[in-house]
Amino acid sequence: MSDKSYFEHGELVGVLTTQPLDRVLDYKAPEGGCHLGAFVEVPLGPRKVIGVIWGPGAGGWDPAKTRSVSRVLDVAPMREEMRAFLTKAAAYTLTPMPAMLRLATRSPGLGDPPSMQKVYRLGDGAPDRVTPAREKVLAALEDFGGLAFTLKELAEQAGVGPSVVKGLVKQGVVFEQDTPRDTPFPRLDPDLPSKELTPDQVSAVAALSGTNGYATTLLKGVTGSGKTEVYLEAVAACLKRGQQALVLLPEIALTAEFLTRVEARFGARPAEWHSGVTMTERRRVWKMIGEGNAQLVVGARSALFLPYQNLGLVVVDEEHDSSYKQEDGVLYNARDMAVLRASLCGAKVVLASATPSLESWANAQAGKYTKVELTSRFGEAQMPVMRAIDMRAEDLPSSRWVSPTLQREIQARLEKGEQSLIFLNRRGYAPVTLCRACGAQIGCDDCDARMVEHRFLKRLMCHQCGETKPMPTVCPSCEVEGKLAPVGPGVERMAEEARALFPDARIEVLSSDLYGSARALKAHIEAIAAGAADIIIGTQLVAKGHNFPLLTLVGVIDADLGLQGSDLRAAERTFQLMRQVAGRAGRAEKPGTALLQTFQPEHPVIHAILSGDEDGFWKAEAAEREHAGVPPYGRMAGIVLSGPEVGPVFDLGNHLARHDAPLRAIGAQVFGPAPAPIARVRGRHRVRLLVKAPKGAPLQGALAKWVAGLKIPNAIRLSIDIDPQSFY
Repeated sequence: MSDKSYFEHGELVGVLTTQPLDRVLDYKAPEGGCHLGAFVEVPLGPRKVIGVIWGPGAGGWDPAKTRSVSRVLDVAPMREEMRAFLTKAAAYTLTPMPAMLRLATRSPGLGDPPSMQKVYRLGDGAPDRVTPAREKVLAALEDFGGLAFTLKELAEQAGVGPSVVKGLVKQGVVFEQDTPRDTPFPRLDPDLPSKELTPDQVSAVAALSGTNGYATTLLKGVTGSGKTEVYLEAVAACLKRGQQALVLLPEIALTAEFLTRVEARFGARPAEWHSGVTMTERRRVWKMIGEGNAQLVVGARSALFLPYQNLGLVVVDEEHDSSYKQEDGVLYNARDMAVLRASLCGAKVVLASATPSLESWANAQAGKYTKVELTSRFGEAQMPVMRAIDMRAEDLPSSRWVSPTLQREIQARLEKGEQSLIFLNRRGYAPVTLCRACGAQIGCDDCDARMVEHRFLKRLMCHQCGETKPMPTVCPSCEVEGKLAPVGPGVERMAEEARALFPDARIEVLSSDLYGSARALKAHIEAIAAGAADIIIGTQLVAKGHNFPLLTLVGVIDADLGLQGSDLRAAERTFQLMRQVAGRAGRAEKPGTALLQTFQPEHPVIHAILSGDEDGFWKAEAAEREHAGVPPYGRMAGIVLSGPEVGPVFDLGNHLARHDAPLRAIGAQVFGPAPAPIARVRGRHRVRLLVKAPKGAPLQGALAKWVAGLKIPNAIRLSIDIDPQSFY
C-alpha cells in the first residue's frame, strides 16, 4: 500500500475491480483527481465496472493506450484499515482479492446519484374486497415488519403485478410516499435506563467496558444468565464514545426478537444487514454506515464487510455456532474474521456463548482472550435437572421413538398446564424412504444424498442441493407400487407420533423449512412462547436463543445422533447442542428438567452433559485434540476437487498428492485423495484431500506454492478451505 493519499488528474492509479482478474489495473486519475480508497467506475472492455483506488499505477504500459477512470462515486472512500482487512483476509483464506472486494461492495446502485424515490409501506385500512393477489401484497409487507419497498421490489416479493399494489394505494391500504433514497438511521440513546442488572452482570459489564483499544473477551454464561443485557451495556459504552458497533447473530430467525430488545434499550431500531432485508434497505445501510449515520448494525456474518467509519465494538453472539462459517464462495469464519477486523481498527470483540467453541476456550486458557463468566441464571430461574433415559431398558415398539418414561413426564406437564419440548435434529418427516420390495433407497438425481420426505409439503427434498420432487407411489427402482416406506424419524413424523400419544394436546412443529419468511417464523415463536402450544417438536432452531417461559421439560429423542461419524468436532458439537437445548427448560420461576434418550449413557460426552462438568469436558477434549495435533493445537486445510467426470478429478487429486514437496517442507502431511463423504453434489463428482500441519507452520504459503504450477482443466474446480468446520 502507498503512502500517497491523493492522485492528480492524469496520474497513473492502480484500481482493484470486482472482476475475476489476477491483478490491479492501471488507469489515469479523472479530472478533479481522486483519493486513495475512492470507489470509482472504470471502463473494462465494452463495460463499466466498480473498483477501488488501491494505490499508484504500476506503469510499463503505453500511456497513450491507458484509459481514464470514468468517475468517482459519491460514497465515502474505503478506509486504510478496511483495505488492510481485505488484504489480510484474502491472504489467510487464499481468496483472490476481487472476490474479497465483492464481499465489501454488496450493495445495489452504489453508483446511482442521490435522488428521491417512491416507497411503499403498510397502511391502517382494509381493502374493499380481499383477493389472493392483494393478500400476497399485505403478507409481504407484514413479513418485513414495516420496512419500505420500491414498487418493483414489493411486486416481485408478493409475486403480483404492480397494478395490484397501485390498487391498494388508491384505497389507502398501502401508503406511497416520496423519500430520499438514503436517509440516516434514527439516533440511538445509550443514556436511556437499562434493565436492573444482577451483581454478576454488573461486574461483567465493568470487565467488558474497562480497557481502551483492541481486546477480545469470551463472555461465557449459562443459558438464561442474561448475556444479552451485558453486551448491550458494552454497546451503550461504545455509543457513548461516539463509535459504531456491530452485533452478529447466527440466524435471521433471531434478529426480530433481538431488534425489539435493542429498541427497548436505546429508543430506536438499529440498521439490519442480512438476506431478509430489501435491496433498497441494503443500499441505505451500506451508505449510512460509510457516512457514520448508522451507529449500530445487527446482522449476519457478511455485515463484517460493511464500510464502518469508526468501529469500536464487535459482538459475536452464540460464537460457537457453525453457521458463522461461510461454506461456499469465499470460505471464511466470521468469528475469526471479527477478531482480525477489530485488531486492525483497535476495536473490542465480545464472543458470547453458553457453550464456547474449543478454539475460543483454548485462547482464553492461553491468556490470548479475557474470560468473563456469568454463573447463575437471571432472576429466580434455576438450571434444569438433567437425566439420561437408558433406551436399552425401555420397552419401546420398533415404530416408536418416545420412550414410556418420556411419555409419562410429558403427560405430567400437560396436567400441570406446562409446556414440553421434544427435540430431534432432523428436518422433514423421515430421513430415508425405502422400498420394502427391493430395498432401494430414494436418492437425489444430482447428488449422492438420500432424499428426505417432507409430508407437510407432499414432496421429497435433497437437503444437500435443495432439489425437490413429488412423493412417488411407485418405486423408481423396481416399479412395485405401494411398498415405499419412511425409515427413521424427522420432526414431522415425531409430530404424528405425539398426536397419537397425546390426542388432546396442542402440538406445534418448529423447523426452519416450514416457514416462508423469518417474520412468519418470529410470529409463530412468539405465539408459542405466549402459550399457544402444549408440546413443541423442534430441530436445532429451538436451541438458538429463544425464550419459552412456560417450558419446563425438554426431551431429546436421539442424544447419540451427533456422536456418529468421523468429524473431529462431533463430540464438541453434541455437547454444545445438548447443553443449549436443555437450557430451554425452566427459564422462569418454575424449575425445568431435561431428559436425554440414549443407548450410550456411559459415553464420556453424555456423562459430561449430565454432570454439568463443562471444564472437565473441555480439558479432556483439548487433551485428545492436542495429542492428535488437530485444531486448535494444529492446523488443517481441506481441498475439494469437483468435476462432471470422476476419472479426471481423481487424476488431479493423485497428481497433487504425489507432488507435495512444499507441504513436506513445513512438516505437513497430505491425506487422500478420497471420495468426499457426499461424493456427488449437483451432478459434480467430489474428491477431497486433507492437509494437516503443526500449529506454527506457514500453511498458506506452502499451499499457494503447492497449487501454483497446477494446470487445472476447465471442467474441474479446486477450492481450498483453511480451518474446515465440516468434512462433507
